Amino acid sequence: MRKLTQQQTLSAAVAIACLASTPATIAQEAAMTPPEDFTTIVADLSPTVVGITARGVAAPRQMAPERGPFGMPGPFGGMPGQQAPQRETVAGGSGFMISEDGYVVTNNHVVEGATEVEILLTDGSTRAAEVVGTDPATDIAVLQIEDMSDIAVAEWGDSEAMEPGAWTIAIGSPFGLGGTVTVGVLSATSRVIGAGPYDAFLQTDASINSGNSGGPLFNTSGEVIGVNTAIFSPGGGNVGIGFAVPSSIAENVVQQLIDTGDVQRGFIGVTLQAINDSLARALNLEGTDGAIVTSVEPEAPAEAAGIREGDVILSIDGQTTEDPRQISRAVADIAPGTDVPVTVFRDGERIEVTLTLAEREAAQGEETPQEMTPEGEMMGLAVAPVPELVRRNLGLEEGEAIIVQRVQPGSPASDAGIMQGDVILGAGDEDVSSAQELSNAWAEARDADRPLLLRINRNGNLLFLGVEAEQEEAAQDE
Repeated sequence: MRKLTQQQTLSAAVAIACLASTPATIAQEAAMTPPEDFTTIVADLSPTVVGITARGVAAPRQMAPERGPFGMPGPFGGMPGQQAPQRETVAGGSGFMISEDGYVVTNNHVVEGATEVEILLTDGSTRAAEVVGTDPATDIAVLQIEDMSDIAVAEWGDSEAMEPGAWTIAIGSPFGLGGTVTVGVLSATSRVIGAGPYDAFLQTDASINSGNSGGPLFNTSGEVIGVNTAIFSPGGGNVGIGFAVPSSIAENVVQQLIDTGDVQRGFIGVTLQAINDSLARALNLEGTDGAIVTSVEPEAPAEAAGIREGDVILSIDGQTTEDPRQISRAVADIAPGTDVPVTVFRDGERIEVTLTLAEREAAQGEETPQEMTPEGEMMGLAVAPVPELVRRNLGLEEGEAIIVQRVQPGSPASDAGIMQGDVILGAGDEDVSSAQELSNAWAEARDADRPLLLRINRNGNLLFLGVEAEQEEAAQDE
């Protein structure tokens, strides 16, 4: 389960639903009305939820040679090119059956790098599964089983119809305890937690813990309104703040993965900034809806359509846009190659343009992992520049610090307790701003035969961790 950032009654919401002039749908009414208990709902839903075990093999890591008194390899040191042995990795999570064709939805981070995946049904039986496709941008993955006998299938619900205070039910395998049920309310919607360009998480106080990753978040109609993905956990346990990818995003991603094995997203090639009251007055705008274009990528669809810096994008494909994030999601939901009308505000006038969406490459709009030197890779980390949103939230300057993208199981970094999403501020006595600087600090610590002291910001809290070199080389020396 990824551990990330922040979040947050029912009677008021029920009262509002009852007083609304437009009749609520059956699903909305069911979601807002508290049942006497959840036993019937859980009995119906539990068979659709599965446990997942994903096994893989960690890539072999280059072993640094033992150093002698003059910096040359010692008599018993590892020879250049020698590799540490491969290790089996095992990850556990949850998922749910979404199709009678045997498709299972889970998180990408549960099955990432897996060579063998097995699902556990509620009757205790296990079945082999294949990875159909993954989407790291939303942390969604789709699996498929061949044996489809006696399976129960969940149905998608409308996350857009959910309001804070509505009941939510999470079922999964926290800490490997399959069939665990927790209940709470929807605390908030459209939460931005710095996980990527498509942040719009549902927040719930239903207990979500390690192993719940990929499991379903249900409404009281028994529909999946979210895929449990992340928790805010300063101390490592549940504190009542969990996050789920809303069905309004997950359903489309899952269908694309089933149809083609990957996800295509539209791309127009602009950098956007939110509009505040001061900007709105300066631009003679009537409100703060939309986003101002701060840069246009050369030869991108926006440039070809005549969009330029200083333009304010007000709508995409007839959909009014409130802020940059909504624009990004709207564009991503449109298939590449589509001609899309765009309304921009320029020099006090509304201008209509049409652009043809390109396909967003995987790296566009996302932070690119930085290369570590072979010796640095031995730590077991993949790092990247700190995303702008996270940097602003932490009060960091541009180019300051680096963020952990991945931690290799069984590596020195993993043993030290480093987690995905940790922001590394310093190594040893020095600040770090790149993978190279971290690699250098690690090499110096190894040469001095001491742990590397890292200064880390985790969810706004400062902590220190010591990363020790593996003892495998010493064992080989004897």
